[in-house]
Amino acid sequence: MLNMNTLDDDQRMRVVAALVEGNSIRATSRMTGASRNTVTKLLVNLGAASAKFHDQQVRNVRVRRLQCDEIWSYVGATSSNVSAEKKEIGWGDVRTWVGIDADTKLVVWYLVGGRGADWAMDFLQDCASRIRGRVRITADGDKAYLEAVEGAFGIDWNSAQLHKIFGASLETETCYSPAVCIGCDMKTVGANPDPKHVSTSFVERQNSTMRMYMRRFTRLTNGFSKKIDNHAHALALHFMYCNYVRMHQTLRVTPAMQAGLANHVWDLQDLVLLLKSDNYKQAA
Repeated sequence: MLNMNTLDDDQRMRVVAALVEGNSIRATSRMTGASRNTVTKLLVNLGAASAKFHDQQVRNVRVRRLQCDEIWSYVGATSSNVSAEKKEIGWGDVRTWVGIDADTKLVVWYLVGGRGADWAMDFLQDCASRIRGRVRITADGDKAYLEAVEGAFGIDWNSAQLHKIFGASLETETCYSPAVCIGCDMKTVGANPDPKHVSTSFVERQNSTMRMYMRRFTRLTNGFSKKIDNHAHALALHFMYCNYVRMHQTLRVTPAMQAGLANHVWDLQDLVLLLKSDNYKQAA
């Protein structure tokens, strides 16, 4: 088995390639010959480097339409099955707040945490600090967004909430079957948002991408996260990959290029080289 100290850049690239395409730690270990501890350590180190790079570089971005949503997952077990001791170390339900530019498909910011007004405020304040100019904001019907949007963006914003209406479940449906959306109710919260652009489709598509490209988010498997820190590192690596490396099929460039944050399509070697960057070394 290969260990972290003996991996060269090509071997690191193979490990990262497996991780960003939705493989679990164990599957990545089998595919690459690296030990599970080595795969985990590389994920932790590269995740920390990715988070640092995102925090420093994704700033002063021109965003006209920001779509916000949160995606549910859990660490260790769902909250209903977690003891008080386990909750203290981060086990239980986890929500990832995501803000995406509807035009460039750039994930402007994300936040791993809980649910409620305080988390919404922290998330939107960070989004506001990275955006320049007037922005239109669309979120779902969560009440946490109501005060948080105005508190974060002040009066220089247009906002709307899109509340989905779901039909009653049929007796033939199982508990895992999704409810059928039978309509949407748009509620204007800020000034006068353009009804044509009141949508959360792009951020919800990003949620689907997260479930496909991270084994930790795949439902009904045992690939869920066991540590909250590793969960956050996996998300940092995923968003770095989606912003800078993965070509968007519609844009024909990466979101970072479309947003003016990069002048070329990154490859996995560029991603791995973040481990050697001065910014990461100073933060480590």
